[in-house]
Amino acid sequence: MPSEGPLKIVQLTPGAGKMFCGACLRDNALVGALRKLGHSVLMAPLYLPLTLDEEDQTSGTPLFYNGINVYLEQQSALFRKAPQWVHRILASPSLLNLAAGHAANTRAAELGDITISMLRGEEGKQARELDDLMKWLRQEKPDVVCLSNALLVGMARRIRRELGVPVLCSLQGEDYFLDTLPETHRALAWETTAERAADVDLFIAPSRYFADFMTPRLRIPAGRMKILPNGISLDGYDKTARRNRQAEPPVLGFFARMCRDKGLDRLVAAFIALKKRDGLQNLKLRVGGSCGPADQPFVDSLRADLSANGFSADIDFCPNLSHAAKQDFLRSLSVFSVPALWKEAFGLYVIESLAAGVPVVQPDHGAFTELVASTGGGVLCQPNDEAALAEALAGLLLAPERAESLGRAGRDAVHKRFGVESFAEKMAEICRDAVREFPLANRLAQN
Repeated sequence: MPSEGPLKIVQLTPGAGKMFCGACLRDNALVGALRKLGHSVLMAPLYLPLTLDEEDQTSGTPLFYNGINVYLEQQSALFRKAPQWVHRILASPSLLNLAAGHAANTRAAELGDITISMLRGEEGKQARELDDLMKWLRQEKPDVVCLSNALLVGMARRIRRELGVPVLCSLQGEDYFLDTLPETHRALAWETTAERAADVDLFIAPSRYFADFMTPRLRIPAGRMKILPNGISLDGYDKTARRNRQAEPPVLGFFARMCRDKGLDRLVAAFIALKKRDGLQNLKLRVGGSCGPADQPFVDSLRADLSANGFSADIDFCPNLSHAAKQDFLRSLSVFSVPALWKEAFGLYVIESLAAGVPVVQPDHGAFTELVASTGGGVLCQPNDEAALAEALAGLLLAPERAESLGRAGRDAVHKRFGVESFAEKMAEICRDAVREFPLANRLAQN
């Protein structure tokens, strides 16, 4: 294994079907940047293809843990013994596209058994899928394997033992998924994740908040947690432009999954309240982000509320935008807010908004506290409080010069510290250190 020079890295990332996924976007951008640094990186999708707004870095790489096979293996002992040609038929792109559409309607509450089985790795009902992955990994001979999130730790034991390479695992908000499993499965899922976390050489958290939160929950020993904030591609974001929004009708914006957990209904309620204030009668609301079939009834209910208040002409819903269209969307905003109910591990959309020079108003919890403090690009408000949210938004919407100043500070900070190139350089150094230290760690683990 090289201690210097290019590394061979395998990145394993679950696909979210036809839904945009922040973790997928983050991994895809990281792999592209690592390749530009000269490293040999293979990005293998799991379950379903990835939906991305930039060039797909998984192109040419096989998909593992086919979502249809994973589901049928969970349901049927007979299917687990089916001939390989049956599994290959179910891996056809057309069938995966059908499964991808269904995945948008899947909730954590329906996935307790299959989550625990996957976390058990070689002891779970999807052991055959792990065999196929291991066969490919042995052929590729990576120096290090990176898991996109802790729900994949069931793979780590065999990878580490049979390939003799370190396994790194990013942390990306797994607590939300695990805590929304049925009560009958929740405790066992957390316990199994913690047990299998012992097979991972290093965890990488995107914020101090999430590192401190997950370390005790996964029983991660001291020295096996690094903090590395996520980065984004800054192509298309002008770091010197100073757009004057003061002469235009103010625009409040949201860009995330259009769902209740991201606080979209609270933002709409705050918008309705703000429209009734002096000086904000011309306020507009633009809502962008991922919207799947399961989200549509919720979005329709928000449209009905806005119509009942006479504001249907003042809102624009822009689902599932391309990368360039997303940048144009962000540049059109005066103030940005995603008042998420859950304590986020990072919040990539905050960095994207700031990259466009748009100040943010975020709840004072989770990683938002760190992001606002480290960028100087916005203000914080009391979490889960619509009145506090409306006041914080009004404080910027009615003071455009202050909003512009915060937006400039945020943009400068993002361009200085949150670009994907810097992110990739730091990730490569973490991988290199893991490769250097692995032989000693391996000997200690065998004693």
